[in-house]
Amino acid sequence: MNNNLLLSLPGIESEEMLFIQEATKDLTEEKQKNFILLYQGRRKDPQTIMICTLLGFIVVAGVQRFMLGQVGMGVLYLFTGGLCLIGTIVDLINYKKMTLEFNQKQVIECKMIAESM
Repeated sequence: MNNNLLLSLPGIESEEMLFIQEATKDLTEEKQKNFILLYQGRRKDPQTIMICTLLGFIVVAGVQRFMLGQVGMGVLYLFTGGLCLIGTIVDLINYKKMTLEFNQKQVIECKMIAESM
């Protein structure tokens, strides 16, 4: 994959970049461009997830879970105050891992869509 296309994604880290390169190595250049356009709209930035997790201490707990598509956990955090703030603290420690897992799922979905185009 063209690294210049990957570098256009803000805040991309090496582990995520390697996963994308491995997943898209068999795509044509046109399909890789389509993939990047799709992925760019779906990808979550780890810093955004961290900020939303920090909001759980001040405003509303669980926003980060809603952003990552984990609606059930988001509702649970909302009604329990982030599981009495313990869950929010754990999420603050693991925000990069949670974001990477979400983004990896999005890579797979975007690849399937780009292949069918």
